[in-house]
Amino acid sequence: MHATAALPRCGLARSLLALLGALLVLGLAGCASLIQREPVRINVVGLEPLPGAGMEMRFAVKLRVQNPNEAAIDFDGLALELDLNGKPFATGVSDRKGSVPRFGEALVEIPVSVSAIAVVRQALGVIEGEPKTEVPYTLRGRLAGGLLGSTRFSDAGTLKLPEPLRNPR
Repeated sequence: MHATAALPRCGLARSLLALLGALLVLGLAGCASLIQREPVRINVVGLEPLPGAGMEMRFAVKLRVQNPNEAAIDFDGLALELDLNGKPFATGVSDRKGSVPRFGEALVEIPVSVSAIAVVRQALGVIEGEPKTEVPYTLRGRLAGGLLGSTRFSDAGTLKLPEPLRNPR
């Protein structure tokens, strides 16, 4: 009989521990949200061709990441999406690790893949209008990892096209 009386107390103790654990996690998440961080600044500084496979095109997108914060931003992965002329164009991921120093900057390179459909879409835009050496772009992505989680970024502007995209004919 003694063993059966202990079972309800054991279940109650487990429930209390689970509740305390959940409150601790919520409290830590609340403290992390109180930390004020300025958004990182991202500039596309280069787009260079890489060897591709089949009908795929590959490029190395070079980004200058500026950190206007008092703490370094450590990352252990990158992801990005690149739109050209308002249309999806390239995506890329990398498991590269690095750090952007406090009040500093770093040059980050990420390989991206361009599908044949995206190239045809851009080529049709060139055929319909005059050939362009620069096009408007939108870049979205994130630096993954770090103590405070991922750091999202975005940038927009004009991009000088590499030779394979200037004259796709």
